[in-house]
Amino acid sequence: MLNGGDLTHLSLKLRNNSGSSMKIEGFLKLHTPSNILLLSLAVSDFLVGLLLMPLGILRNTGCWVLGDIICSLYWYLTSNIVCASIGNIVLISVDRYVAICDPLHYPSRITLVKVKLSVCLCWFYDFFYISLYTKDILIEPGRDNSWIIDLFLSFIVPLSVIIVLYMRVFVAAVSQARAINQAKKSELKAARTLGVLVVVFLSCYSPFYCYYLAEENVVNDPSASTVIIIFYINSCLNPLIYALFYPWFRNAVKLIVTLQVFKHNSCEANIL
Repeated sequence: MLNGGDLTHLSLKLRNNSGSSMKIEGFLKLHTPSNILLLSLAVSDFLVGLLLMPLGILRNTGCWVLGDIICSLYWYLTSNIVCASIGNIVLISVDRYVAICDPLHYPSRITLVKVKLSVCLCWFYDFFYISLYTKDILIEPGRDNSWIIDLFLSFIVPLSVIIVLYMRVFVAAVSQARAINQAKKSELKAARTLGVLVVVFLSCYSPFYCYYLAEENVVNDPSASTVIIIFYINSCLNPLIYALFYPWFRNAVKLIVTLQVFKHNSCEANIL
């Protein structure tokens, strides 16, 4: 049997082993459904910068030397991460819609468990759908009808949902903010943030899809490089949007950049 000293030693050892993860996950005040969705979007944006941008630059500025397997993997990851970003923005739109248009039922309808499950399903759907879509493309490269189906399912339908939800969110937020004055200004701010996010998303993604819908002889290679750069810029702008509208986001980034997140009392930091 363990005595008191052994239990103390075991407790300290477990605490030391799990200390790093506890510190990184220590912003307990930010563990909300909305921020879980932002975290998922941030992961997709991070993967764009870590994987897609370097490979995309290499592919468009020089001779591809990494072989067919890496080329196929690049296109697979591009489609997967892009669909994940779009899915995350749809989930954020749904979250803001319920929060502003049906605030009384928000705590019961939008819970941490439901949001985490939705995020997992979003990523799983992307892996499953893109695997089916890219199978024929990798076997027989070239344009076919599957591209039109992908455009419809991956862009037109999600974009329609996002625009409809945002219009309802914006109308509800403006009416509530005018009726209650300062009490509901946060709702108008949330609607404004979502609006900027949607506009940036539409501005960066539309040229990409329009380009690949066109015939190959309509635009030249420099135009293709420009379209891809604009496409990737979306992932760079998303963090700036939230840093602009949310002080807690700026404070959290400051703690991470200055490495204060690794301090013992980082979980108690007041960043709100």
